[in-house]
Amino acid sequence: MSEFSRFMRANKKEKENERYAPTESLCDENGKPLEWEFRHITSAENEEIREKCTIDVQVTGKPNVFRPKLKSSEYVKKMVAASVVYPDLDNAELQDSYGVKRPEELLLEMVDDPGEYNRLCDFVQKFQGFNASFEDKVEEAKN
Repeated sequence: MSEFSRFMRANKKEKENERYAPTESLCDENGKPLEWEFRHITSAENEEIREKCTIDVQVTGKPNVFRPKLKSSEYVKKMVAASVVYPDLDNAELQDSYGVKRPEELLLEMVDDPGEYNRLCDFVQKFQGFNASFEDKVEEAKN
């Protein structure tokens, strides 16, 4: 096999889904927290999510000059929701049971403990290949 042919799609490793129990509030009949299934999102999907969560903010003291600002919590929430394979966050019956209409809203209702939600976000970010959580990077940039 030539060096160049190693770059061909047929040689690319498939990324496996992973299971994780994000909340202790949803359990099976034995009291064991239910595991959810997560998939890797593509770089293209990530860019689309990032674009949806970016707004233009006017630069102070410079009329008609704007800079992009990422709404980081919205970005992470959408990335986590896009990663969930099971349960199906788009399922209308599941959404109706929580009184919501969007996957991101359902996610926040199902994992309503802030600590559990933060751990879920950390898990998904690491699963998606981000070594440090996005919030860690934002905090680091602030300092």
